[in-house]
Amino acid sequence: MDSYLITVQPAGWRFEAGEGRALLLAAGDAGIVLPSSCRNGTCRTCRCRVAAGEVAYLIDWPGLSADERRAGETLPCVAVARSDLVLWAPAARRVTP
Repeated sequence: MDSYLITVQPAGWRFEAGEGRALLLAAGDAGIVLPSSCRNGTCRTCRCRVAAGEVAYLIDWPGLSADERRAGETLPCVAVARSDLVLWAPAARRVTP
């Protein structure tokens, strides 16, 4: 199984996301909390920007407009990495186990 290196900016935290693992869950596995609420792509609480790299979605049409998608916005609760990524997520926080 492939995995990708995800960097969360502006903090510079890094974690690995396995192929097919939602970015929100993979971040949580690494102790990085991205804001979230519904976890199904509708509330937009987790919205952040893909500064570099490529994502795909676990659902047909997540709660983003076509313009937001073109601008690089993503919903990590339903997004999976298709390459190494840089996410711009200023509201992210790190927790220690």
